Amino acid sequence: MRPIPFRGLAGCVLAASTLTAALVMPAAAHETRVDAAAGATVPFTSYEAEAGSLGGGAAAVSLTSPPTTQYSSAALEASGHAYAHLAGTGQSVQWTNTTGHAISAITVRLSIPDSSAGGGQTSTLNLYVDGGLRQALNVNSKQTWLYEGNNNYNGNNQNPSDGDPRVFFDETHTFVTGTPIAAGSTFMLRKDAGNSAAFYDIDVVDVESPPAAIAQPANSISITDCGAVADNTPTNGAADPASVDSRAAIQNCIDQAQTQNKTLWVPAGIFYVKGTQGLRAQGITIAGAGAWYSTIYRDVPLPNSTPLPALWGLTSTTIQNLHVDSNATSRATVDGAGGSMDVSGTNWVADGIWTQHTLSGFWASGTGGTIRDNRLTTIWADGANINNVSMGNSVGNNLTVTNNFVRGTGDDALAINSVNYNDIDGTKVYYTPMVNAEVTNNTSIAPWGGKGVGVYGGSGHRIENNYVSDTARYIGLGAGRFGVNGNDLLSASVTGNVVVRSGGNAYNQGQPAFHIGNGGDGQNVGAVDHVTASNNTILNSLYDGIGFSTSTNTVLQNNTVTSPWRNGIVIAPPFYPAPSGSATITGNTVTGGGTPYLNNSGGFTASLSGNSWQGGTPEGPYGGMPAAIPGTVQAENYNTGGQGIAYNVDSTNGTANTYRTDGIDLESTSDTGGGYNLGWTGTGQWFHYTVNVATAGTYNVAMRVAAPAVVTNAFHLASSSGANLSGNVSLPSTGGWQNWSTVTTQVALPAGVQTLTVYQDNGGWNLNSLQFTSGPTAPANLAAGKPTSESSHNQTYASANVTDGNQSSYWESANNVFPQWAQVDLGSAQSASRVVLQLPSPWGARDQTVSLLGSLDGTTFTTLKAAATYTFTPTANNMVTLTFPASTQRYWRATITANTGWPAAQLSEFQLWTQ
Repeated sequence: MRPIPFRGLAGCVLAASTLTAALVMPAAAHETRVDAAAGATVPFTSYEAEAGSLGGGAAAVSLTSPPTTQYSSAALEASGHAYAHLAGTGQSVQWTNTTGHAISAITVRLSIPDSSAGGGQTSTLNLYVDGGLRQALNVNSKQTWLYEGNNNYNGNNQNPSDGDPRVFFDETHTFVTGTPIAAGSTFMLRKDAGNSAAFYDIDVVDVESPPAAIAQPANSISITDCGAVADNTPTNGAADPASVDSRAAIQNCIDQAQTQNKTLWVPAGIFYVKGTQGLRAQGITIAGAGAWYSTIYRDVPLPNSTPLPALWGLTSTTIQNLHVDSNATSRATVDGAGGSMDVSGTNWVADGIWTQHTLSGFWASGTGGTIRDNRLTTIWADGANINNVSMGNSVGNNLTVTNNFVRGTGDDALAINSVNYNDIDGTKVYYTPMVNAEVTNNTSIAPWGGKGVGVYGGSGHRIENNYVSDTARYIGLGAGRFGVNGNDLLSASVTGNVVVRSGGNAYNQGQPAFHIGNGGDGQNVGAVDHVTASNNTILNSLYDGIGFSTSTNTVLQNNTVTSPWRNGIVIAPPFYPAPSGSATITGNTVTGGGTPYLNNSGGFTASLSGNSWQGGTPEGPYGGMPAAIPGTVQAENYNTGGQGIAYNVDSTNGTANTYRTDGIDLESTSDTGGGYNLGWTGTGQWFHYTVNVATAGTYNVAMRVAAPAVVTNAFHLASSSGANLSGNVSLPSTGGWQNWSTVTTQVALPAGVQTLTVYQDNGGWNLNSLQFTSGPTAPANLAAGKPTSESSHNQTYASANVTDGNQSSYWESANNVFPQWAQVDLGSAQSASRVVLQLPSPWGARDQTVSLLGSLDGTTFTTLKAAATYTFTPTANNMVTLTFPASTQRYWRATITANTGWPAAQLSEFQLWTQ
């Protein structure tokens, strides 16, 4: 089934049976519309409160600009980033039933105030149909309102005096009393004198006509036959104190169903599982009468000090047509938070489950499992997290999450979470990387504490046709890796997704709506490789539309970014560094917002073509011909192609448009020979120069510079792969902006056409030219391109990477086993006296214990450099040098026995030098 197109803002209606990209109902002043085949097919119609008819002085409250604080607000956490505020008697919001059928059930997402001491309150809100009072809805704030002031950011504090609240909205759902609301009738929520809460912030209502309760199937055992007792008193934020604990009876029935190969039947009613134990089942079907009828309610005595298993621990089981709820008041164990369903095994299914107020909805591993057609609302942490660790499993293959509706989660609404290892009682336990996960046609709305969809590690994943909207703090859709213990993400297809009003300002970071690269969790480690993102639609982003951090071989193709509140597509946006990486960016369209495309990295190579901001002008050498080396490169002759492509500047300055129409940061120079110099330098700016190097070798570079004061680490020259060729160049004071002097450095360049980057590390200087002359004959790296061998390697990180000349690729041994070694075969015995070892330049500092050995026959090895601890630091380009008396060997081996940064041996380059 396919969703219908957007109806327009006036009605603000989602057609019954769909919740899709039709839900583009932005807050006022930030409005865009879209038709797209994305999102889940659902049995209800949603009406946004801010688009209803407001009466009696009720007001619509909307987010109208990007957040300037890391803290939350009700508008940030609302769907549409807007809601209706009812604060006085007689204030109301009304809608007309345009569904074409009668409405017999209603769900209201709303917020009422906390109690003065915390812990919430209960109240009622009146429902009117065609102007007549129909019923009072029970509402509460017992499972909302956390406070982040007084150093409680992202915590579970429930003390109102600390201030900076979050978690504003909860949901109440009920059948409509009396005759269903007919098509064309009006229905209204109104604050009357008997409705005691000081205000009612109405976010959205879902209306539907649930089918009749399902009858008990044949060959099944009902939990009531085993002694389970239903209690149908409405919970309203807490358990009924008179309820009966049915846990033992339900578990007894599960055991019988397993023994007799029968279905476990949960009839209509609320059945309580009290205490801190859960329910466990394997290899059976568990079925209810429907999510509107059959409820399992977890009631944990509070405060709780016992670690909580999930309510359901399911292995190779099908579970369907149930409602799960709990009395948890935060995501903390002390507040009763435990997962709803931990799942593992093979070919398991979770279908038609409505989960609320648990720690997580699904935490699932195994092979061939499916999470489909579920409703996950007001969850304290993740909605559905598929992984390779749940219930002690070590695999997560061919798992599917499809056609689920998720709203109001405290962590990621949906996540693919491939874990490399966990530290369990001081021992690292390793897992198999996930493969071939599918997350398709889901709807994720208003996660207040995480992403809409997070993809963390593994390979072969497909993320397609999902609808994500209204993240409060974080990235809407992210493709990366999670933490230092996560697996690298080695391939994924991200296609046809719609991301609306997303991104956020958690930790004051201004996070993008769609992010590709490592660092989406703040760790900036590991590889994100071969992500293809195509035909995605990014609308009304709170900050940047699409952001890249360190990642390689990304294809960003035919995506649309519309009206971001900051910029369109950005490489290395604030707090998401990309010191290296590569992407092909083609056929994308950016409209509205700030700058369409920015590349803030001098080391991230982006190949651009056919994008809306390019105007048909690809990057190329100024004047059409690469500058010759040996020779002089004039600073004003940087490449053509424009901002973010040929250069990156923070602002446009200079007076040299008579020289070139795209002149940026240029001015006339008084240096010998005249012409123009490059000025207005600043940290993070860079300029590309295409050159043609006649002969590979070392070149002296004489740079004409002017600086009124000393500038430490003013700039460096980088290759097209981002490698720092020159080291950081510092400048003396020359006495003024037009007082010129020469500083020199050396670079080693391969032959042929290539792009060099002048990367400005600090401002306060001018540059006129760079003169390249042949330097002394450079010593050769004897190991370049030579064959290698190894003791072991992890995933795709083989030892061939240590001689490929690319500092970004690396060898990594098997985890948690030492010693490990990587070896270079020179093909014949050759003399060397120096070894250079490198790690990828952006990696954090670490110590490795290394010894160097040599052999003439590959069998008998001699120690050339005894084991010692070497510190790799990013400030030294993660490079260490081992010197030793010259030795003639054919096989050269680096043996590593310890690494403080990772439980494995790691090297990106193993170089051998004669001097």
